[in-house]
Amino acid sequence: MEQPVTSQLELPADVVALVPMRNVVLFPHVLMPITVGRVRSIATIEHALQSKVPIGIVLQKDAAVDNPGLEALCGTGTIANIVRHMTSDDKTHHVVCQGVTRFHIEALVEGYPFLAARIKRIEESAPITTQTEALALQLRERAIEILSLLPGVPAELAHALQATRAPSDLADITASLLDTEVSEKQMLLETIDTEERLQKVLHILSRRIEVLRLSQEIGERTKEQMEDRERKYLLREQLKAIQKELGEDGDNDQEITQLDEAITKAGMPGASSEFSMLHTYLEWMTELPWRLPEETPIDLNSARQILEADHFGLERIKQRIIEFLAVQKLKPHGRAPILCFVGPPGVGKTSLGQSIARALQRLFVRVSLGGVHDEAEMRGHRRTYVGAMPGNIVQGLRKAGARNCVMMLDEIDKMSASMQGDPSAALLEILDPEQNSTFRDNYLGVPFDLSRVIFIATANVIDNVPPPVRDRMEIIDLPGYTQEEKLQIALRYLVQRQSEANGLREEQCTLTPEALQSIVANYTREAGVRQFEREIGRVMRNVALRIAEGKQQQVRIDVSDLDAILGAEKFEHELALHTDLPGVATGLAWTPVGGDILFIEATRINGNGRLILTGQLGDVMKESAQAALTLVKARASDLNIPLALFDGVDVHMHVPAGAIPKDGPSAGVAMFIALASLFTNRPVRHDVAMTGEISLRGLVLPVGGIKEKILAAQRAGIQTVLLPARNQKDLRDVPEATRMAMQFVLLETADDAMQAALHQTANPMPAAGFKLV
Repeated sequence: MEQPVTSQLELPADVVALVPMRNVVLFPHVLMPITVGRVRSIATIEHALQSKVPIGIVLQKDAAVDNPGLEALCGTGTIANIVRHMTSDDKTHHVVCQGVTRFHIEALVEGYPFLAARIKRIEESAPITTQTEALALQLRERAIEILSLLPGVPAELAHALQATRAPSDLADITASLLDTEVSEKQMLLETIDTEERLQKVLHILSRRIEVLRLSQEIGERTKEQMEDRERKYLLREQLKAIQKELGEDGDNDQEITQLDEAITKAGMPGASSEFSMLHTYLEWMTELPWRLPEETPIDLNSARQILEADHFGLERIKQRIIEFLAVQKLKPHGRAPILCFVGPPGVGKTSLGQSIARALQRLFVRVSLGGVHDEAEMRGHRRTYVGAMPGNIVQGLRKAGARNCVMMLDEIDKMSASMQGDPSAALLEILDPEQNSTFRDNYLGVPFDLSRVIFIATANVIDNVPPPVRDRMEIIDLPGYTQEEKLQIALRYLVQRQSEANGLREEQCTLTPEALQSIVANYTREAGVRQFEREIGRVMRNVALRIAEGKQQQVRIDVSDLDAILGAEKFEHELALHTDLPGVATGLAWTPVGGDILFIEATRINGNGRLILTGQLGDVMKESAQAALTLVKARASDLNIPLALFDGVDVHMHVPAGAIPKDGPSAGVAMFIALASLFTNRPVRHDVAMTGEISLRGLVLPVGGIKEKILAAQRAGIQTVLLPARNQKDLRDVPEATRMAMQFVLLETADDAMQAALHQTANPMPAAGFKLV
């Protein structure tokens, strides 16, 4: 028998016979059956079989074209070997092909009985990176997941995916399994970069998984509804039969039917306020989580990892939270203590509550109490009032959807009493484990069990919380961060968060550690990191503008770039304000937003012995100034101060930043040192700051807020801090890096303070009449 003409043809090495496909895309490393019916395509198959050469499988752009040219073909196809060939009775050829590699069509070659093209094989030689391996691992897991959602999938397919190790092969095999548009498959075939192809396949696969899950849920829900409807119908029929046997012919149904007929006959209007009120009440009652959901066991190791991932530093607070979770694990139905995080804004109080909820695998809800001044906002309004609603606690439970949620009572110190009652009084029942199991909201009118809710409170100043409420909570202080801690928080969290918020990729913007350190020191003055993050956001927006305008592709921000972006430095070094003049001392103060330093200035003027105080000082601070002056006068002989210096003069003491109210006994030592410096004409060391209350006997008494004050001193560049000796125990709360970087002098008496703070020699300038700069 004479062989076909195709057997005599030999193609050049860069020419391959093509089989254009209407709706099929073949990927490398994939077996696929195809059906060939067109004359030129059959010629291609016969040539390949007789010459034992591969063929080229390529997709047509338009499936309706019978004899496609170059413009009707996609530019990228797959070289394939014919594994099996069969011919049916209608002369249609059925071929099983296995993809080998990608190719690109350069030009069609004429003169052959089949479609032929000069091609360029595409080799994939990209190195396998860690990112590529991670994407491949994720793709393999997602592919196996989608196989579990599809019915009738052979188990061998999942084993084949597990056995495929090369990321490129895995991407191609998974792409061939996708139930997606042929155009998307061609797009994946044309994606040469392995990492990019893995990402695209993973995206399409994730979308299909969500569709399959939703379809499965809808099917199950529909089946449940049908079964529930059928069950209810059968139960109603059985109920009717039972009532008939008992001689109870559905009296209730009959009453409802009669009432409905009477309403219809009377023509009664339906727009009644009572209807709306009852409808809303029933909605609230049915939507509240009355049942206790099944609780997930607590994993302490996982909880530690969550806390470490979400927060930097705060080691003692993290340890206390882990202890709290450990008790919950050992005694799930016990009465959990109510934690109250106290600290300045921006130190992470709210995010700590969210981390606790994540560690417990419970729902989290935040109830803001700032500005609440009506008791009904906690207990709800009675239903007799128009527009009545449940209180904030019940509203939070409805929002959370679980009776064992983690509820954060935010800004608990911002509540206040009014003519409508004291909302903090309602908190006494809510936060008391002995009572909250039968909490009664005025709107609901029935007890609701709050004993399984984990309450967490936050406050800026705990002194503003009423003592009975404070007694029901365990206070956990969150002081401010050191500059080094802020830098680490920025490097770990803030920079990445602001990059994503402003649409920047990690490689597009680089903020040097030196630039971040400069932002902390010169553009922010806070205990937390909220303003710090805002300033980083301003830098990111500036970078985003440059990249969006096409001026730059990658931006590196250093210290020298900050002035053009953020403007002039907002805060100057406090020590620059201090001069070695008698009568000027540096004190340390506590504020609701962290520690701060303040300067005490004193001078003498002609007068009649008055003490003049300025700078918005409170009553306690005025009394401290009077006590300091009295102590200086009483110790005049010991201090070698001539008594004549006190005659005919007024002493004026001023604390700058006069627009800010100041109060408290902490500045007593600083006031005494300022006055002693003034009358002995001995300047105060400019690198020393001090805190402590002074007594008329010259004793230095302890004060609060030691950690916050020391951190403020460090931010200001202070080297030595004078503290009451009885505050030595509070140094344990100070970060170790800060303790190592600074010196601390413990004071028992006023003499200790003078020895540590004053220069030993007097200033040569006159003791009176000088001008403060």
